[in-house]
Formats: sequence, structure tokens, C-alpha cells
Amino acid sequence: MLSSLITAAGLLVASVSGHGAVTSYKIGGVTYPGYNGYAPASTPNTIERQWPSYDPILSVSDPAMTCNGGTSATLTANIAAGENITAIWAQWTHQQGPVMVWMYPCNGAFDACDGKGSNWFKIDQMGMTAPPLTGTNWGTAVVYATLQWTSTIPARLAPGNYLIRHELLALHQADTPQFYPECAQLVVTGSGTATPSGDYLTPIPAYAAADDPGILIDIYSSTATTYTCPGPAVWS
Repeated sequence: MLSSLITAAGLLVASVSGHGAVTSYKIGGVTYPGYNGYAPASTPNTIERQWPSYDPILSVSDPAMTCNGGTSATLTANIAAGENITAIWAQWTHQQGPVMVWMYPCNGAFDACDGKGSNWFKIDQMGMTAPPLTGTNWGTAVVYATLQWTSTIPARLAPGNYLIRHELLALHQADTPQFYPECAQLVVTGSGTATPSGDYLTPIPAYAAADDPGILIDIYSSTATTYTCPGPAVWS
């Protein structure tokens, strides 16, 4: 009985330690605090919307997909259109799956910005760069190796308040996708005048069907040699 309890406890620790979330951001050499859900402060000062769980979301249509359940943050970070932002993870252990980076125009104050509607657009992504599906030529393998991901804010993006959403989609369990999204609050500056439209825009949750081949996939039995990230194309 004791042996069983020890084994179960070990499996639980292994399961928890396998999850991950963005915990800070770097812009122009300045590090901005994210939300530390592993040991949250009572009054966190962060640009990241406070996420209640580092466990995976298991459905692309789950309402928590928007910002991992996060609805508020106390700070914002300025970033110029054309500038880089680096998201930093405290831990990440999965190497098969894409990285996708999204933005959402708030069109007003952050406290009224809920991420609803078909206004999300991708600014960056990396799926599988070379076969096999079970290999480590994936976007999430880069995060596994470096615990960070750098993206460029589109140079022609119009100024304003935006949410940025980093999403890791882990595909290591057959036909059981695991979504890990987090959002932060950015004030985009610069002289850009463009915003995406049409097919570049999508709602989150439900940016793709649950049976999209980029979501529902068994990487161990599939013979595919290419992979297409779910959702719309990148707008740049």
C-alpha cells in the first residue's frame, strides 16, 4: 500500500512538473514580470494576465483558451511596431508541437478588453520544420531547449492597446492535444497604419475545429511528413 502511494505521488509530481507557462517577458533589454502561478504574490505587479492554472487546456473550444482564464493585469509594456518581444518560461518539457503567437486589438482600455469576438490574428508560428513527427524539429522543442521564444511585432501594425498571446500546443499524447496559452498587455507605438482583416482574423476559443489535423493527431502512428499549424495564416 505504501509503495503504491509513493508511486502515485511520484507520478503526480512528474505530471505537474511537466506543465509550463510564461513567467516573464523581455522587450528592448528590459525584463517585465509575468505572473508566477507556481507561487503567486498576493498583489502581483505584472503585464501578464493572471492565469489560475498551469495545467493544460484539453479543448480548442474551452472558454479558458482565450488567455488561460486570465482576465486582468496591473501593468502594461510599451513596444514599438517592428520591435522584438521575448516570452520566457520557467519550465517546459514537451518537444512535439507548434508555437503560435497571437495579438488582439483592445480598441480602448485594458480593463474592458476581454478578447472576445473574431479579432485575434497570428504574428508568428513554428510547427514542424522537418520530419519525423516524433522528432524534435518543432517550435516547442525550441522552447524546451531555450525556455524562450522571440517574435517581432509587425512593423506596419497600427498603434494601440493590444493583448499578445503565446500558445504552446503539445502533441506528445496521441489524439489528446494540450494547449498552454498566456496573455500579456502591450501598448504598441510607432507610425504603422495597418490592421489585419478577413481570413487573418479568428475568435479564440475555437480558432479551428476540434478535428483539425493540426490538433487531433497521433504523431506515433501517422505517416505524414509535413505539418500545418491550425488556425489562420500569419499576418506580418
